[in-house]
Amino acid sequence: MSVNRPPPWQIDLVLGLGVLAVSTAAVLVRWGMTSLPTYSLGTTVGFSIFLASGRLGLAALFLTPQLSTWPWPDATRYNLRWAVAAGVALAAHFSLWFTSLNYTSVAASTTLVTTTPIWSALEGYLCQRQPFKPRTWLGMAIALGGSALIGMAEPTSAGARNPLLGNGLAIAAAWAVSAYFICGQAAQKAGLAIHHYALVAYATAAVGLLPLPPLLGLAYTGWPLKLYGAIVLLALIPQLLGHTSLNWCLRWLSPTGVTLLGLAEPIVASLFALLLFGEVPTTAVIMGGALVLVGLSLALWPSP
Repeated sequence: MSVNRPPPWQIDLVLGLGVLAVSTAAVLVRWGMTSLPTYSLGTTVGFSIFLASGRLGLAALFLTPQLSTWPWPDATRYNLRWAVAAGVALAAHFSLWFTSLNYTSVAASTTLVTTTPIWSALEGYLCQRQPFKPRTWLGMAIALGGSALIGMAEPTSAGARNPLLGNGLAIAAAWAVSAYFICGQAAQKAGLAIHHYALVAYATAAVGLLPLPPLLGLAYTGWPLKLYGAIVLLALIPQLLGHTSLNWCLRWLSPTGVTLLGLAEPIVASLFALLLFGEVPTTAVIMGGALVLVGLSLALWPSP
């Protein structure tokens, strides 16, 4: 299906809105977690996946009216396979990232998860033989050094229970979301409309996650209303508004280009965490985050 390219200002506006919306996810997750009085490793992991499956399930539910027009004229087996693959990667991303927020600070987790441009660029180099300039390699080295510094940071807040584990999970989540964006771009480049792609990807991710909380000993009922409110907000703001906006931009921009603006996410999320929870990042997290931002900007910002 051929779609005319919108003007650059419209793409930039949607991209900026998407980044702002996804930046609320970390604090909404933390806000929902405050409704739990106690944690153990098993219930923490199950609770994180419960949040992710609820967020994706509701987002898919809000999009189900589109099924009334099935079969979709833009859908093919080829682009639907890419959409399903994106959903699998998205399920992995959320289960890893939401769990990381139980063990490390919002600042550390969101900074590490936004190293996604590195992995997208490496995929382009390894699979598509896109050449890199020396400046790109230098920027990646600086960003990875910043990630290592964050990984060694000591916690100063109640939200950081095991920073080494949490930071490792956040990096793995960055790998998964890189695959998610690459698959999403392939689905849309093959003609699948954004609203149809979003339904297939979100529903696939939800189906993959929904059985896991009961297997980990958690029920979907009996939780505080505050938690259910957090899930509704997660579905509406960072998922439907944020992710769908970013996915729409993938039709016109590369995954690396879309995730580049995501460098603003840790700054916005950390500001929200400071204002709402009084969570002050450690010196190591601040320094490491600055290195990540400088390195990614150096590596991926277009040359003049």
